[in-house]
Amino acid sequence: MSYLVKAIQKLKPTAEFSFTADDYSTIKWDVLEGDAPTQAEIDDAIKKVKADELAEAKEKASQKAALLNRLGINNDEAKLLLS
Repeated sequence: MSYLVKAIQKLKPTAEFSFTADDYSTIKWDVLEGDAPTQAEIDDAIKKVKADELAEAKEKASQKAALLNRLGINNDEAKLLLS
């Protein structure tokens, strides 16, 4: 899913829309409550979505490392078990 879609869903969760080539200027609003988000609002939401995804990935990596540590398994051993 594109970051444009994720940003719009974050800002306007009930909106229905379409666009071309991940381009803000091509957004066609089919269903929209209130005003359409501005390009700046979309850009800010994209930054927030990316930051949230990065934080989630870091948290998952931390949880994985903690679990492996509790089990006494290193990364290479975990990869071997999962292959």
